Amino acid sequence: MRSRLLPARTLAVAVAATTLLVSGCGSGDDWSRPHAKPTAVGTPGAGFFPAASPAPEATITPGPGSWSGVRPPEGYRVVLLTAGEDRQTRTLVDAVKEWAEEERVSLRTVTATRPDQYVPSIGRAMEMKPDLIVSAGQDLVDALALVTPNHLDQRFLVVGAELAEPTANVTAADWAGASFRGEGLGMSSTYDPASFTPERAGRALRAGVTAVLTGMTGIVLWLD
Repeated sequence: MRSRLLPARTLAVAVAATTLLVSGCGSGDDWSRPHAKPTAVGTPGAGFFPAASPAPEATITPGPGSWSGVRPPEGYRVVLLTAGEDRQTRTLVDAVKEWAEEERVSLRTVTATRPDQYVPSIGRAMEMKPDLIVSAGQDLVDALALVTPNHLDQRFLVVGAELAEPTANVTAADWAGASFRGEGLGMSSTYDPASFTPERAGRALRAGVTAVLTGMTGIVLWLD
C-alpha cells in the first residue's frame, strides 16, 4: 500500500493559513453539547450484508432498497465536504441537503473553492468533530486519500467516487459511471456525467450511511 501519511503539523498549518466557506444550521444547533454515540434506527433488509464479512477495500453490491429501513438518529451530526461547481457535484450536494432535512440530521457544510483548499477543508471538517463527513465532488478524492489514513477515528463517506485504497474509516458509494479513484488511476467503469441523477445520488447516500451506521466500513458499495 502506498504511504499517504501527512504530518499533523503540516495539516494544522494548512488549515490555519486557508480561509474556507463554512455554513451550517442556526445558532441553536450546538455541537459543543454532550452527544451520545450514534446508532442506526431500524435494520437493513435482506441482501444488504454479504454472506461473509467483506475484506478491507472490498466492493459489495447490496440488494436494491435493502437499506431503506435504516435511518440515522435525530440530530446525527454530519459535515458535507464539497468542492466543484459542475452539475454532478451540485446533484450530490442537493441530495445530501435533501436527505438531511428529511431525516432531521444536523448538517454543516465546508466548501473548498480552490485546489489549495482541498486538504485544509478536510481539516476544518474534522475540527467540528462530526459523526460523519460526507464528501461530494471528485476534486476531493486525492486530498482524502492523503489525509484520511492519519485520522482513523473519523468516519468518512464518499458519494459518487471512491478511494483506491480506503482505510477502515472510509466508505464509498458509487455506481457505473461514477467510480473516479484519483488522478492518474483507472476507473472500474467509464465516467458518465449523465449517470449523476438525483435519484441515484440519493440511493447511494442512503446506502452509504446505512453501511456506516451498521459498522460495515472501509469498503465500496456498488449500486446497480
